[in-house]
Amino acid sequence: MQHEEYQYLNLLDRLLREGEERTDRTGVGTQGLFGVKMRFSLRDHFPLLTTKKIHFDSVVHELLWFLRGDTNIRYLQENGVKIWDEWADEHGDLGPIYGKQWRRCSSSKGTGHEIDQIAKLEKNLRNDPFSRRHILSSWNTGEIDDMALPPCHILAQFYVSRAKELSCQFYQRSADVFLGLPFNIASYALLCCMMAKATGMKPSELVFMGGDVHLYKNHLEQAKEQLQRRTPHPFPLLMLGSVESIDSFRYEHIQIENYKYHPHIKAEVAI
Repeated sequence: MQHEEYQYLNLLDRLLREGEERTDRTGVGTQGLFGVKMRFSLRDHFPLLTTKKIHFDSVVHELLWFLRGDTNIRYLQENGVKIWDEWADEHGDLGPIYGKQWRRCSSSKGTGHEIDQIAKLEKNLRNDPFSRRHILSSWNTGEIDDMALPPCHILAQFYVSRAKELSCQFYQRSADVFLGLPFNIASYALLCCMMAKATGMKPSELVFMGGDVHLYKNHLEQAKEQLQRRTPHPFPLLMLGSVESIDSFRYEHIQIENYKYHPHIKAEVAI
């Protein structure tokens, strides 16, 4: 069976060969495609790419930060994570981004009636597992203009099989394939595994659906370098501690084992 990482490597190759050149908000320019799908098993490994090193600690801390409902970079900075620094204001605030939408989404009933999507998702997975409404949405049209950066990954749907295995499919409207996408895949894989652990299920599969999927022009040489590494290592294992709920997770409950990887490839973020 072919290593699942080849899906990602083949996407890099396709973007280099077939990607349409377009201007973009950052002024850097992209080569992109529209409409991409990839599937990763969560049953016996964790989809953390190996053809370059992915900083897993940053994945963990950002996800825990989202789950806290936090929208200020202070927590991230205290834990050595700088991925949101460029977008924060002088006070470290980012506006009503992911954490706000996940934990305090605006309600038509007004202030004081915000919706905790994560708590609702966990409760519904426990009590009504076969529902088709296990949705986590980050795209709040009424608050987009107040966000430092509109959400790139905007919606996730969770699915429970008859064997009580949990899968997640997430939709990303805009995917920075070289820098961002490996991180996003790991983040939603981790969220699915954590939610499965919290609800007494087994993780099954992660499905990525991409809209505008692109390489920035200043990442083309890095993508070519990564494509020279055509022999991925086996994916690592994810080890999660026992918890009572999704909110019980702490950094020390989340570890990976046997992560072997090719060296890091440096690239600049397009702001």
